Amino acid sequence: MSREAFRERFMARFYDPAFRAEDASLARLEAIAWDAYRQGRKAPVTEKAGPGFADPDYDLSVEWRAASERVKAAQARQRDPAARSRVLVVNASSRNDYTCPGEMSKSFRLAKIAQQALESRSCDVDFLDLSRLNSDRDLHIHPCKGCVSTAMPLCHWPCSCYPNHSLGLVNDWMNDIYERFAACHGVLIVTPVYWYQVSAPLKLLMDRLVCADGGNPDPTSTHGKKPDEAKRLELAGWDYPKHLAGRAYGVVVHGDVAGIEDSRRALADWLDWMGFVESGAKSRLDRFIGYYEPYATSHEALDRDEDMQQEVANVAEAVATCIEQIRAGHKEPDDGLGTPRAK
Repeated sequence: MSREAFRERFMARFYDPAFRAEDASLARLEAIAWDAYRQGRKAPVTEKAGPGFADPDYDLSVEWRAASERVKAAQARQRDPAARSRVLVVNASSRNDYTCPGEMSKSFRLAKIAQQALESRSCDVDFLDLSRLNSDRDLHIHPCKGCVSTAMPLCHWPCSCYPNHSLGLVNDWMNDIYERFAACHGVLIVTPVYWYQVSAPLKLLMDRLVCADGGNPDPTSTHGKKPDEAKRLELAGWDYPKHLAGRAYGVVVHGDVAGIEDSRRALADWLDWMGFVESGAKSRLDRFIGYYEPYATSHEALDRDEDMQQEVANVAEAVATCIEQIRAGHKEPDDGLGTPRAK
């Protein structure tokens, strides 16, 4: 990347004329950022990995270590038999009261119906509102870089691709989201359909959760992103650990014209693949709201559809019941069957 292009992108954040009084200061900061970019200082603050890692002498990112320790602590809380059941409810709409329309989404309303039903079953609810990506300043889920396609051990758990300070790829939300997934006993996802697919925020989250399905919990074993080392580890016999397996799930997909069934199937297939436990037939719902009716009256259409509102509550009830069964030691019929083709 040329210095001119770098400077243009850096300064674009300070387009507001109110910053002009600080142009000299911004120029000095831009020079520091350019130097970090040229030298590739992705993780500028590190410490020796220490005991418990494949290479204790490796300079490990302190940010990655903190994220990993939070995930491990969340997993320990999740396994505590005395802990209350916890469900992560995901609102996957891209819109909320603070985005351009200034109006809440139908997904938000449906997710709140699910939350109320779960709380009536004495579940703690962690409400993850992905629309905040479009209303919170400088909050991101940065794209997956596809490290797993080189070799599974190159994909670290939790993801070590971010933050990348040399590229300014910071304020990544996923370390918080990994912790929240690790802490839950079940997840319930509510998503609209955008152009025959789930929403963009949800797809970003799904891609970045690839490290939960077979990811490597020790970046020192690959000395960061060394492809040759990762390939040797995989070919030596990688066990593809499913870090979030055993949690219950439910999905609610809604649209207005098309795409609901395919999106619901894709979500269920993804969660099945990661080792989540399907909570029964009533835990997978796809419905139209205001089929081929105007967008302008879609909230009124949802108000009228009391049957769908109850169906969403049923999804939540099914998830709560499944969690109770899992925590009581109930096993799925295929639990004892190994897979001949782990990946």
